Amino acid sequence: MNYKNLIYAAVVMSFVSCGAKKEVVKESETSEKERVSRVDDNASKRTPIQTETTVKEKKQKLVFSVKGVAFEMVRVPGGTFTMGATSEQGKFADATEKPAHKVTLDGYYMGQTEVTQELWNAVMGNNPSKYKGESFPVESVSWDMCQTFLKRLSVMTGKSFRLPTEAEWEFAARAGKSSGNYMYSGSNNWMDVATRDKYATSPTYKVASKKANELGIYDMSGNVSEWCEDWYGDYTSAPQTNPKGAQRGEARVYRGGSATMPETYCRVSARDGGKPESWFYTVGLRLALSE
Repeated sequence: MNYKNLIYAAVVMSFVSCGAKKEVVKESETSEKERVSRVDDNASKRTPIQTETTVKEKKQKLVFSVKGVAFEMVRVPGGTFTMGATSEQGKFADATEKPAHKVTLDGYYMGQTEVTQELWNAVMGNNPSKYKGESFPVESVSWDMCQTFLKRLSVMTGKSFRLPTEAEWEFAARAGKSSGNYMYSGSNNWMDVATRDKYATSPTYKVASKKANELGIYDMSGNVSEWCEDWYGDYTSAPQTNPKGAQRGEARVYRGGSATMPETYCRVSARDGGKPESWFYTVGLRLALSE
């Protein structure tokens, strides 16, 4: 091949190479457009799933399982209510429940039942209860012990479980915005909703043995009292939003009355408390979870 032919061949190869390069660029551009189009299509397809996830996070119940032990959390939509000695509590309301005052709460989730001995054992590896029964509420647990349980449960589930505030407890016991303005949690007749018998051999009963309140939450009157997050303190008449109780104190609040207490202690506004390191065979806990 002479010099001219070499030059000609070089020109042809250069042209072919440039053409091929242009084709590669075009193919790359087309591929990118197709990729973007696929991403857009996938994004549009994902939108309902994302929406569904949001709905699930705010559905009426959340179901969890720890080592095969399932438990449910019931949604309590936010709202405003009158806390304390409201009219239906009548002559049974005492000074610690006064003055009645307005409270506004954000939505949250509340345990459908009290924490059972089975769930406590699954999380803690022990059962401190005096009166044994897997489906019975755990008792003989101090407020301090409950904090350890809640931390371990939160690690195991990836959710920040906690005790309810006193206001959240009462709002849920009153069935939130679905309230029937009952003296007890779900009825004016304590026998419908409260497990209690001061003469019983065992002062606790299987959870959810009686009628639920309007939100579908059981045993907020009777069975065992339930620790709340707050320090025990006096009420004020001022309206409050998401109150957390007294800043300090000697006792933590517990609510709901127990199976061995007179029915008046099982009212939705009745209050009691104990030192955080103390435990009682009539006091357990119920879970709460922020929305």
